[in-house]
Amino acid sequence: MSTFHDLAAHALQVFAAEDAHRLTILGLKSGLGPRAASEDAALATELAGLRLPNPIGLAPGFDKNAEVADAMLAAGFGFVECGTVTPRPQAGNPRPRLFRLTEDDAVINRMGFNNVGLERYAANLARPRPKARQGVVGANIGANKDSDDRIGDYVTGLKRLWGLADYFTVNVSSPNTPGLRALQTGEALAELLGRVAEARAALAGPAPVFLKVAPDLDDAGIEAIAEAVAGAGFDGVIVGNTTLSRPDDLKSGHRGEAGGLSGAPLMSLSTRVLGEFHAAARGRFALIGAGGIASGADAYAKVRAGAAAVQLYSALVFKGPSLVTAIRRDLAARLKADGFASLAAAVGAR
Repeated sequence: MSTFHDLAAHALQVFAAEDAHRLTILGLKSGLGPRAASEDAALATELAGLRLPNPIGLAPGFDKNAEVADAMLAAGFGFVECGTVTPRPQAGNPRPRLFRLTEDDAVINRMGFNNVGLERYAANLARPRPKARQGVVGANIGANKDSDDRIGDYVTGLKRLWGLADYFTVNVSSPNTPGLRALQTGEALAELLGRVAEARAALAGPAPVFLKVAPDLDDAGIEAIAEAVAGAGFDGVIVGNTTLSRPDDLKSGHRGEAGGLSGAPLMSLSTRVLGEFHAAARGRFALIGAGGIASGADAYAKVRAGAAAVQLYSALVFKGPSLVTAIRRDLAARLKADGFASLAAAVGAR
């Protein structure tokens, strides 16, 4: 992949973080995105029935409004998750709300599900896709901040986007919508999973549905969520979203900003929680590992902890788009060196 795109990514850091992100989206929409090299056959894998050319996914938050999924697949991702989208358009929290912690290879955001709303998002997803495109596009659905029925918002999103996305993620783990994480627990979680499962059963055709959870869970919470997900027939869990915790060794002057922390400091926490979910799942559903991935070694650690696929976003801010190809190459080499004939054989091998 050309270093031009990495240089452009670094040059954009002279802009405020959110402005740089919007300029990146505009560049991708104009056809200026990178093109990755051909796939390594050893990385082809299956995730909850979805055939992925490689297991490296783009986490939601980058393509909030489903504008550039095909451009990011062309850049080398095996799958792209767009969103989070809410039924009604939402401005999100006041700016500034996105902060680079450059010294820590980390990001703090308190965006608040800013998006153009379900109808414009659906129209973007419905645009014709390139015939030669490989890869999968998922929809990350959420609830409006001022909704009277937040669970109903997830059902609305699922129904409206059914047939337009390859899979769906029910996002109840953002720390930036007050009260949202309460949907991860107890009766609220049971009602959420039940109503989404009921709506899904009435729709024609298959599409996997995942639950995205926070990394800030204790053992009892992990076990309870695993049992609820398996009981509702969901296809998997994404571990995890940003964290409210703050490691003591953060160096950046932005470390005290409110919001969710992502990037390198999240790697250890999210991988530990992923491993605990793998044990609790007992093979009943798939796992996607997210949080802190910035190298092939990081991706491999997630796979060995139990992830059938992984997602990243924050590391692109600091390392540029060539990171995707570098991770794919390194992951394939690590699988070969350890004698794994396929990625699936390495899942949970820690």
